[in-house]
Amino acid sequence: MMDPVMGENASRWACGVTCSNNSGDNNGQGPPDQQEALFSMLELVLVTTVCVVLLVVGLVGNTLTILVVRLRRDLRSTTYMYLCSMAFSDIFIFLLMPVDLYRLWRYRPWLLGDLVCKLSQFVSEVCTYSSILHITALSVERYLAVCFPLRAKVLVTRGKVKVLIGLLWVLALASAGPIFALVGVEQVGDSGESECRCTQYGASSGLLGIMTWLSNLYFLVPLCCLSLLYSLIARKLWHRRHCANRDRANRQTVKMLAVIVLAFVLCWLPFHVGRTLFSVSLGTSPDMYYITQYFNLVSFVLFYLSAAINPILYNTMSARYRSAVRGLLGLSARGERHQSRGEPSPQPQYSQTPQHSQSTTYM
Repeated sequence: MMDPVMGENASRWACGVTCSNNSGDNNGQGPPDQQEALFSMLELVLVTTVCVVLLVVGLVGNTLTILVVRLRRDLRSTTYMYLCSMAFSDIFIFLLMPVDLYRLWRYRPWLLGDLVCKLSQFVSEVCTYSSILHITALSVERYLAVCFPLRAKVLVTRGKVKVLIGLLWVLALASAGPIFALVGVEQVGDSGESECRCTQYGASSGLLGIMTWLSNLYFLVPLCCLSLLYSLIARKLWHRRHCANRDRANRQTVKMLAVIVLAFVLCWLPFHVGRTLFSVSLGTSPDMYYITQYFNLVSFVLFYLSAAINPILYNTMSARYRSAVRGLLGLSARGERHQSRGEPSPQPQYSQTPQHSQSTTYM
């Protein structure tokens, strides 16, 4: 994640003023001659309240996702394996929320130590990269299942997907590794107060620029890949629109995943726009400075929304998921025998041997 001034939601490690309740910076990185509070108490309370609500919703929703995948045999498809792994990532993000809210209210002096500073930002960055990689890998699997079902039967198995998920986490860990060298607790300003921020070494060595580019690539490259994949899937399903049961199931699955991708884009695009605005406006007009600060405060909330919204989407768009959650919670099973309109019963598209995955089962 980033320093709030650059978008608390994804990369808190950038140098500069933080998205705190103080617009001034003794390093001269804030607007000239401005020391008054940037955000009002009402604004901070409102943002904190929204984040706490998202915390509760996100922890409950993602925990239920993990439980239903682990306990329900009919949800142990490769698709839900990806979703379960993403749920773990989102839970870690929410566990870091108290640290982020602490930074929002009081970023100086930093009282939690250098290890918490480095580790919290490293874990947040890992989870961010991991979620993006999971969404991309899951979309590739859907592409294979729709466009090359026979090949998918051989290539996509539960064993292979488990290995791939492990590799995705390793790649995310490696990508976020430089965070330990990039951030730390330093004494800043005339008062010498400590702050968890991008270090002078990170800024002067060029590591900050490298990580900024890496963060952009983790957004832009998957976005291009996802756009291409879902265009090809839509084209394939359009040409086979008169096919019956199998493609109706594929359409339902692809529709849900496409909505997940859309939510990902809408939640993350403001962060990248805000960071770009900040980088081009640094040291220029105070008005642009204030615009970027409020822009990034919105991005702060959207980051946690992106981690909380997926279980809501599963529940809204997948009758199987709703049925599993109701069963887990012991709620009425009325309507479970009949899926929602347009969603077939959860039978696999093709026969499977035990070693093959249920990669093309219905959502």
